[in-house]
Amino acid sequence: MATSGHNPADCDVLVIGSGAGGMAAAVTAAMHGLKVIVAEKEPVFGGAAAWSGGWIWVPGNPLARRAGFDDAPEGPFTYLRNELDAHFDARRVRAFLQAAPAMVEFFHHRTDLQFVDGNGIPDMHSWTEGAATGGHQVCAAPIDGRSLGPLFDKLRRPMRETAFMGMPIMAGQDLAAFMTATRSVRSAVHVARRMGRHLIDLAVWGRATQLVNGNALIARLGLSASRAGVDIRVSCAAKELIRRDGNIVGAVVEERCGNRTIHARCGIVLATGGFPHDEKRWQEIAGNSHAPKQHWSVAPTSASGDGLRLGEGVGGKVDISLASQAAWCPVSLVPYRDGTIGRFPHIIERAKPGIIAVLANGRRFVNEANGYYDYVDAMIRAVPPGAEVASWLICNRSFQRRYGLGISRPAPVPVKPYLKSGYIKRGETIGDLASACGIDASGLEETVAEYNRHAVNGEDPLFGRGSTAFNRKGGDADVKPNPCVAPIARGPFYAVKVLPGSFGTFMGLMTDEYAAVLNENGKPIAGLYAAGADMSSIMGGFYPSGGINLGPAMTFGYIAGLQLVARSAASPGF
Repeated sequence: MATSGHNPADCDVLVIGSGAGGMAAAVTAAMHGLKVIVAEKEPVFGGAAAWSGGWIWVPGNPLARRAGFDDAPEGPFTYLRNELDAHFDARRVRAFLQAAPAMVEFFHHRTDLQFVDGNGIPDMHSWTEGAATGGHQVCAAPIDGRSLGPLFDKLRRPMRETAFMGMPIMAGQDLAAFMTATRSVRSAVHVARRMGRHLIDLAVWGRATQLVNGNALIARLGLSASRAGVDIRVSCAAKELIRRDGNIVGAVVEERCGNRTIHARCGIVLATGGFPHDEKRWQEIAGNSHAPKQHWSVAPTSASGDGLRLGEGVGGKVDISLASQAAWCPVSLVPYRDGTIGRFPHIIERAKPGIIAVLANGRRFVNEANGYYDYVDAMIRAVPPGAEVASWLICNRSFQRRYGLGISRPAPVPVKPYLKSGYIKRGETIGDLASACGIDASGLEETVAEYNRHAVNGEDPLFGRGSTAFNRKGGDADVKPNPCVAPIARGPFYAVKVLPGSFGTFMGLMTDEYAAVLNENGKPIAGLYAAGADMSSIMGGFYPSGGINLGPAMTFGYIAGLQLVARSAASPGF
């Protein structure tokens, strides 16, 4: 292993940020013999990835191939070319599609990051040429957090809104069991076992130890990093990059004991999570687009644009030409007893039969079962200029008891606290519900009546809900003939207000196909790389499939790690 001296602040590679992209770069470089430091400004590591669903879009991945999915690279290449249109970057897309399967192979066989497949998950837009009905998804396998040892205390806890009593629930069979616990003995037994173990964990550890989704991804990356010798430093905020002879060679960081310099012999990877909570930059960019001036991101507040500012400080440029600045998702604001406000991402219930989304005029505006990005994009475009960008999800009590509504869980969890707090609005009639929400009553009554007229036959002529594989995957297979459509027929009726939110930002530093940060002339800045949301999204500001944030983040983190290894080998003396 080549190092730059005896100073403990010296390393071969410095990774700034500890989300999926940064940790992928760190593990890759360390597994190839480099000395790596990860600098994370928060007292916990994991970034937004630790709060994510954990799904990773990786066409041609080895788990899918072993399951019989023969996915030639030209299929997803064609899909992205058609989806992204003028924002299609062929070189970076090609680099991603070529490296992504190798990334999965590397982590799955050489590290503690084990995957389970999501072969049954379709791409979001089946009408686009090249879309797949499955085989493009992987997710980190569950892990017992206690296996991390002392590192467990530094792992970001699951997102409050998407966990149940602090316990994360994995998409798939685990979630299905919780959704059907009152209707299936097998599901009830599964839930009882999970809850029993969780209550013991709370008593002994004060937190969940059964880790799934993005929390499992980061836990496994953290464990892999620790075993590879990566020095993960929390409460370590990067303040400035250091350039010498045209190369990025280190950074000034602020730790509890004060400022210090970390020298990085081979280079630095920026992976701080983009700018979802950088209000100044958001206002500047939103002022030149159709996006709302305010949005409610579910990313941690620490994702505030540090990496972008560091990159700009040495000549990097932020790409603001993308179709949208954020990975939109619909959210509702959750009032907690302690006075804080949570942000709940509406992912699950929108595709279920018996719910619709309307604007203030009471009219529908979207196929509710489409992707989360599609929902918010349609909402932004449908709301008149100057009006609040908001919508309402409308259902009846029986729907809420079966599927839940936002953060209010299905039976047997009581819904009364959410009615009392005002999170859910209630009305005995559709007109009463409209009045409670401030929705145009005649518009909503007409919309529900027209929707119900077709829904009794499982039809939705207005938006074609249930007509795509992605729609049907999110529906209820027990409902025939359309798993996504059922009438909203009998009161009382419920509604929750939905606002534009995001999982993070798309607009990041311009990079090439090797994850190298580019200057204003399109030339690489020697020794500087970016991954995750600090890198301008290869998706061009669109959202063609689930996992398109984590897939490129992991892959270009892996690419950056390999580039730093090659850089070390080419110039061992630096």
